[in-house]
Amino acid sequence: MLSLGTYPEVSLREARDKRDEARKQITSGVDPSEVRKLQKAAGTSQSENSFEEIAREFHTKFASKWVETHAKTLIKRLEKDVFPWIGNRPINEIEAPELLAVLRRIESRGAIDLTHRMKFLCGQVFSYAIATGRAKRNPAQDLKGALPPVVGGHHAAIIEPQALGCR
Repeated sequence: MLSLGTYPEVSLREARDKRDEARKQITSGVDPSEVRKLQKAAGTSQSENSFEEIAREFHTKFASKWVETHAKTLIKRLEKDVFPWIGNRPINEIEAPELLAVLRRIESRGAIDLTHRMKFLCGQVFSYAIATGRAKRNPAQDLKGALPPVVGGHHAAIIEPQALGCR
């Protein structure tokens, strides 16, 4: 038995078309009710496998090993710079150019060091998703060389003993 919908919402013509499609699936050896169940399960698993959900799960799992202020900083950075653009996307569909576009937004603010830190953090989230079987690859690894290097500043040395506090 397979429900095709109720009468007011589904016209007789639509019901007949759906019936014919189901019969074609049956003749090809596919159970239409199983196909519908798989499609429904895939729809719910897509929302459960979003980048944001997995990143929050990763954060919750490892936050106890971090200093509290560091854990708060990481989640705030993700919420501000990453989740608005790729947070709702299924993690296994995110490609390197998409992640690069997110990182370019951070880079455009002049925060080159933060850009590299967010690439690393996103890479950790992708690695966690691979380990838990929800992603096949880590697009952050493909971005090697795509970001400008961090330029370190000059840190002057104190050469006067009195300035150092020595006598």
